[in-house]
Amino acid sequence: MKQKGLHTRLIHGAFDRKSQHGSLSHPIYQTSTYVFDNAAQGEARFAGEEGGYIYSRLGNPTVTELEAKLADAEGAEEAVAFASGMGAVSAVLMHLLNSGDHVIVSEGIYGCTYGFLEMMETKYGIEYDLIQMNHVEELSRAVKPNTKAVYVETPINPTMKLVDLEMVIDTAQGAGLWTVVDNTFCSPYLQRPIEMGADFVVHSATKYISGHGDVIAGAACGPAEEMQVIRMTTQKDIGAVLGPMDAWLLLRGLKTLPLRMDRHCSNAAYIFERLSREDGIERIVYPGDPDFPQYELAQRQMAQPGGLISFEIKGGKAAAQAFMDQLNVVQTAVSLGDAESLIQHPASMTHSVVPLEKRLEMGITDSMLRLSAGLENPEDIWGDLKQALDQVTDQTAGELQHK
Repeated sequence: MKQKGLHTRLIHGAFDRKSQHGSLSHPIYQTSTYVFDNAAQGEARFAGEEGGYIYSRLGNPTVTELEAKLADAEGAEEAVAFASGMGAVSAVLMHLLNSGDHVIVSEGIYGCTYGFLEMMETKYGIEYDLIQMNHVEELSRAVKPNTKAVYVETPINPTMKLVDLEMVIDTAQGAGLWTVVDNTFCSPYLQRPIEMGADFVVHSATKYISGHGDVIAGAACGPAEEMQVIRMTTQKDIGAVLGPMDAWLLLRGLKTLPLRMDRHCSNAAYIFERLSREDGIERIVYPGDPDFPQYELAQRQMAQPGGLISFEIKGGKAAAQAFMDQLNVVQTAVSLGDAESLIQHPASMTHSVVPLEKRLEMGITDSMLRLSAGLENPEDIWGDLKQALDQVTDQTAGELQHK
């Protein structure tokens, strides 16, 4: 039988309605523990001799269904759901790396991932190097005798810089290294690194996978054997476990993921076209821009350019923050992938933990803003951005006139 398409699988996959009394929606198993038929069954389950649930930190039916859908969407053997995106990131890296090991990381990663790597280096002697990862030679030079993995974020937050996954995966495999890809900005609808040969994919499921701004969650996908170890060690013993209600919200979000992603992408393209005509905008970074340095790579690697745009406003930090304060439809908030359009100032918000010199090397200036295009009417998003930009431009011109 021909395999059903992704849209259909995200709605109907991994769910046996007959075994759930014909329930159309996924039931929420809001329970902390499970009753055994007898003492022998409890012993057998704890010994791993019999399948079944024991305690919801170790497994929950609602969470299990979510994990099956996530693995299918990414083309992975298995997925593990976490209480946050950083729960997924930290669990995978802690699983792969031991004290004294080394990991190569794409430059410009999420601020909390950077903070986690700093902590791992300080506390446990796990080394890391941030590199641009532009070509094979650079990546090969970064490999050390103690290197165990390559960690990639693409597009990179918030500079939108892309990393050539095919190049990284081929190079890493040649050196016997694990590859981990943060796929948050694309979701499995726009990019599937595991199908390209990556070992692991991690997500902040809070973002596009949820899509409604009402849950904090993470996910990791990869080889079944490795994911089982992660499930029974770093997740079980450290405890970043997703609750059943949050899993249900993610299952709901997955049903509309393709439709939402199409709208996010089309709204971002609409906004980019208009932003690019404005004199008050100094620079725009958007993978769908034909002048984007990695435009051809975006066309090859991503199904669509995504729903995020970063841009710089003339006038520096003061102008950027004044612009944000004039917005009404677009909400000033960190995160992305929600129905609402969101804007944030990376230098003082998501990447404030990154030292100034390193932040500037990454390309994150004080005038940069990151916009997550929501699901509103595109004319309303643009109208809000335009009026705010006009006010800031007029204010800046007035200040210059008085000098």
